Amino acid sequence: MGTASIHEGVRRMRFSSLLDRQERSEITQEEAAEMLGVHVRTFQRWAARYEDEGEAGLADRRVGRRSPRRAPQEELERMLGLYRDKYAAFTVKHFHEQLVKRHGYKLGYTVTKLNLHVAGLVKPARSRSAHRKKRQRRPLPGMMLHQDGSRHIWIEGRPPMDLIVTLDDATSEVYSMILVAEEGTASTLRALREVIAAHGLFCALYTDRGGHYFHIPKGGEKASRTHKTQVGRALAQLGIEHIASYSPQARGRSERAFRTLQDRLPKELRLVGIDDVEAANRWLREHYIGEYNKAFAIAPEQEGSAFVPDRTEAWREILCVIEERTVGNDNTIAWDGRRLQLPESRLRPHFVKARVHLHEYPDNSVSVFLGPHRLASYDGDGALLSSPTASSLAACSTASRDGLHSTARVDRPAPRPPLTRSAPAAASPAQVGTWRNRGVTTAGTGWPPRNTKGARPCPRASSMSASMYH
Repeated sequence: MGTASIHEGVRRMRFSSLLDRQERSEITQEEAAEMLGVHVRTFQRWAARYEDEGEAGLADRRVGRRSPRRAPQEELERMLGLYRDKYAAFTVKHFHEQLVKRHGYKLGYTVTKLNLHVAGLVKPARSRSAHRKKRQRRPLPGMMLHQDGSRHIWIEGRPPMDLIVTLDDATSEVYSMILVAEEGTASTLRALREVIAAHGLFCALYTDRGGHYFHIPKGGEKASRTHKTQVGRALAQLGIEHIASYSPQARGRSERAFRTLQDRLPKELRLVGIDDVEAANRWLREHYIGEYNKAFAIAPEQEGSAFVPDRTEAWREILCVIEERTVGNDNTIAWDGRRLQLPESRLRPHFVKARVHLHEYPDNSVSVFLGPHRLASYDGDGALLSSPTASSLAACSTASRDGLHSTARVDRPAPRPPLTRSAPAAASPAQVGTWRNRGVTTAGTGWPPRNTKGARPCPRASSMSASMYH
C-alpha cells in the first residue's frame, strides 16, 4: 500500500467522524473544515459526494492519473541511457551540466537526480553537518592568492602528474592552471609569471611548506625567514608577502577546488579527446579556466582590485632561477653540465675570474649578467642567442636602461686652476705624465724640441695646448 492510499484512508475516517458531529450540530461546517485542514467549500463537496456515492465518493480522484506536468518518459529514458553509456561516475551536477551543454536537455536538476536515484545509478549523498566558516575571505581580489599542487591521473592512460593551481582568496577565481610532471621551483615561477603578466603584482601568496617554497631547518619546525629559496627570494624582491600553511585544513580554498577538479577535469579531458600534456595545458589556458570560473567563482566583498601593474616589467628578470658563477680562464661559465662561451664585449677585454649572475627562465633559456649588463643569452642547449655589443647602454637590462634614460645628464664644469698657481701655469693646460705615455705622435713634427744635452723639455715651455694632438 502506497503513502497516498494510507493518507486517503486516514482522511476518510476523520471526515466521517467530523461529518457525524456536524450533522448532530456539535460543530459547524467551518470548524469541521478547519480540523481537516481544507476550505469550507471542499468540505461541502465531500459531504455531497458522500451522500450520493457513499464511501466511494471520498476517493482521491488524482490517484492513478498521470500529472500533465510530469517529465516525458522518453526524455527520462534518454537521460538514463546517456549516463550508462557515456557519463558513468559523473556527479549529478556535472552530468546535468553536460546534458544541457551537449545534448539539448531541458529537464531540471532535481528530476534528473531523483530518477538517477530510482534507477540505482547514483547513490543518495549522506547528510552533511553544518558548515563552519573559520576564516573570512579577503575583501578585494589580489590581496591574497593561494597556490598548491595536486598529484593525480589527470589524463587517462598517462601516469600521475601534478596540477599547479593559483586562485584568488576573495573570489576563488582561478588565474593559472598548469600540468607538469612534478611540482617544483620551475612550475611555481612559471605560474607566477602567468598571473603577474595578466593581472599585475599582488599582496600575499599562501602556500604549503614544500621544499621549493620554504627552507625548513628540521622536520616539524617553522619555515625559515632568513634562508630563502628561489621562490622566496623572487617574492621578496617583488614585495609580495609569503605566508606558510601548517595544515591542510588551513588551505581549505585550494583543497576544495582540487576535490572538484579531480572529479571533473579528467572526464572533461576525455570528452574533448586530449591525451597530450602540451595540448592539455593550452586547452586549460584557453577554454577550461574560463568555464571553471564562470561556474564556481563568486563576487568579491568589495568593488575594486588590489593588483598593481608592474610598468617596468621587472618581474621578467626576477621570476627566474638566479645563481652566481665565476668565469673560467677560457672565458666560459659552467652551467648544468654545459659550458657557456662568453662573446666579445665592449665592457672589458675578458671576464676571467669575474663573478656573474645567470638567469634561467622557464623555457630553459639562460642569460648572463654582470651587474645590470646582459652579456649574452643562450637557448636550452647552450647555443648563443644574442650578445649585446653596440654599447654598454644597449647591453643593460630593461630595468637598468629605464633608470639610465630617466636620469638627466649634467655636464661637469671645467676645473678652475688653484689660486696659488702662477699666471703662466694657470694660462697653459694641465699636462700629466710623459709625452710617450700620453700617446702623442711626434714623428715628423719637430716636436717636442730637444736641447743639446738630451733633457726632456718642460711642458710649460710651450704655449700650445696638448689637446691639438688628440
